[in-house]
Amino acid sequence: MAVNYKDYYAILGVPKTAAAKDIKSAYRKLARKWHPDANPDSAKEAEEKFKDIQEAYEVLGDPEKRSKYDVLGSDWQRAAHDAARQRTGGRPGGPGPGAGAGVGGFPGGASFGEGSGFSDFFDMFFQNIGRRPAGGPAPGPSRARPQRGEDLETTLDLTLNEAYAGGTKSVALQIEDACPKCGGNGTVNNRVCPECGGTGRVLQTKRFDVTIPKGVREGQRIRLAGQGAAGPHNGPRGDLYLIAHFPSDGKWERRGDDLYIDLPVSIYDLVLGGDVTVPTLGGEVSMTVPAGTPSNKFMRLGGKGMPKLKSEGHGDEYVRLIGTLPTDLSDKEKKLFRELAALRNGKK
Repeated sequence: MAVNYKDYYAILGVPKTAAAKDIKSAYRKLARKWHPDANPDSAKEAEEKFKDIQEAYEVLGDPEKRSKYDVLGSDWQRAAHDAARQRTGGRPGGPGPGAGAGVGGFPGGASFGEGSGFSDFFDMFFQNIGRRPAGGPAPGPSRARPQRGEDLETTLDLTLNEAYAGGTKSVALQIEDACPKCGGNGTVNNRVCPECGGTGRVLQTKRFDVTIPKGVREGQRIRLAGQGAAGPHNGPRGDLYLIAHFPSDGKWERRGDDLYIDLPVSIYDLVLGGDVTVPTLGGEVSMTVPAGTPSNKFMRLGGKGMPKLKSEGHGDEYVRLIGTLPTDLSDKEKKLFRELAALRNGKK
């Protein structure tokens, strides 16, 4: 039987420079897509693709195997020929460069020992790397020493009030966790786990009590130690990082630790001056508007902004005064406005 080269990167649809987490992510996505149970109308095709996907991840998901695979490169045929000679001890009667009809002069009758369940290409180069003891579980992507789980990230929506006050917030999040059916191994009785499709992971909804630091900003990360993905084969969990996000509420604008707000005020307050009530995150306060203040002018309320995350004190609040015109004038008010206009025009 001829030995055919396996392009594991192409099988998983990742570049040769792909990071380990990207390889794992691609494997999980494809494993779910091509699991035979998910493709009852094309089970045979799905089974073959699923097997290739498992084999590719068995190699690329293991640093030692991946390193060897990358070294093989285009020179794999010579390495295959050398491997065959080693297996036969180079005996004259054994399979040699001219025997059989294998690819690149590799003998079609070569024996690789007990099969792994994967391709002959895998058995030739990778079967004995991290080989399981007799009676151990079938080879595949779940077979590995305990490893630390992946760190996970997700967005945490917050209000400015929550960031201003700080404290504890209860949130429910979907977290990738160890499959309860197979315990994260990906196999049940040496068969692919029907619950997780061999990935060893399922999405579960979990509730967390998250401590919100006062003054946390957009994009900053809140770390929940040991709350990330479960580690393969009972390895320790990774961490969970919550990325703070503040959806616009249409009222406040935040710039660093400063807050900006528009405040409608009457033209009388702008022209004659007076005290106006201003909302702040710490409660309403009174602010004096000087007489003759133009509309759209900003006034500063010192120390009424957001708490400073890594130091004492607060930012400032900037209030833009938006002059509003009365729309339901009485006849007497209209008359007075005409008189004011006449006086104004008479000064010119």
